Amino acid sequence: MRAVTWQGTEKMSVEDVPDPRIVDPTDAVIRVTSTGICGSDLHLYSVLGAFMDAGDVVGHEPMGIVEEVGPEVTDLRPGDRVVIPFVVACGQCWMCRRGLHTQCETTQVREHSTGATLLGYSKLYGQLPGGQAQYLRVPHAEAGAVVVPDDGEPDERYLYLSDVVPTSWQAVAYADVSPGDTVLVMGLGPIGQMSARIARHRGAERVIGVDMVPERLTMAERHGIETLDRSRTDDLAAAVRELTDGRGPDSVVDAVGMEAHGNPGAELLQKGTALLPDAVAKPMLKKAGLDRLRALHDSIAVVRRGGTVSLSGVYGGAMDPMPLMQMFDKQLTLRMGQANVHRWIEDVMPLVSDPADPLGVLDLRTHRLGIEEAPGAYEMFQKKEDGCIKVVLDPFAA
Repeated sequence: MRAVTWQGTEKMSVEDVPDPRIVDPTDAVIRVTSTGICGSDLHLYSVLGAFMDAGDVVGHEPMGIVEEVGPEVTDLRPGDRVVIPFVVACGQCWMCRRGLHTQCETTQVREHSTGATLLGYSKLYGQLPGGQAQYLRVPHAEAGAVVVPDDGEPDERYLYLSDVVPTSWQAVAYADVSPGDTVLVMGLGPIGQMSARIARHRGAERVIGVDMVPERLTMAERHGIETLDRSRTDDLAAAVRELTDGRGPDSVVDAVGMEAHGNPGAELLQKGTALLPDAVAKPMLKKAGLDRLRALHDSIAVVRRGGTVSLSGVYGGAMDPMPLMQMFDKQLTLRMGQANVHRWIEDVMPLVSDPADPLGVLDLRTHRLGIEEAPGAYEMFQKKEDGCIKVVLDPFAA
């Protein structure tokens, strides 16, 4: 089969790789019909190469048709249309029963002291072949695969159940949004776009989105989001206070993460680390503060006193400097973590299935490309070229 593989820092290649097969009795194999490129994939593309091997199959936002199931899979059958959450979780352990599927005790990667195995996401998270491929092995399929209607609707109506929608739902849930609140979303990539829409859906009176890419700002405005162009705002905290009676928003969702713009020193360190031999880079990535923290520090600065900052953007630095005095003085609450996708499916399924499309899932993808175009798509997405906000790959496009 054809699959997108990591071949080195900022080098993706589409290669022939062995077809997946049933390994464990709880597995399934699906034929992938659509698969997204996520902002988190860019971390592998640019920063986390020390934990990748040449030839690793990437991608963690797939959906498709069940081809085969293992003997212990009883709730799925060949022909089912399914979305596959990026988190691989058993659904039965102590953590899963408490809705913490990203901490699944069955699939935790204990070698690296990390949480649950993730599809297509490096040695740190299990080195499981990912979903930017024509076929995919799905471990713990009965717990993980989400059956969706075979109703003739485009894949994009359901595809984002794999990551974008539940990640954004959790971001807003962790932001403790109440009716009448003002919510600021830092970064208007796919997660920021959806977080802003969900905050409005869950009752926020005002939602303000911050970005510097014109196409992202325009998309957010189509969905009733107020916007601030970060590139034209020297003092973001002052600009936000001016919009919020001098107080700041009740909560902030940081949907940017470790590769925020505006941190030239950290950016240089990240790029330098990516060029080092793995034996040198691995301990640096595990023990040093290598994140670009501008978005996070901006979030802490702008939120009102007593407010909440919710982190959905991924951070990986082990010793990142944090303004603890400011955080303590402002009496802030911080919540964070990979999305417990399985926990939120019942909440979000009715919204993505609704013909009225209240979350605008059909207005997120800007590019649908064949899988052979993936290397160029990664570069376009990273550089934010051609109005690129969300790329979906078709593994069987001619």
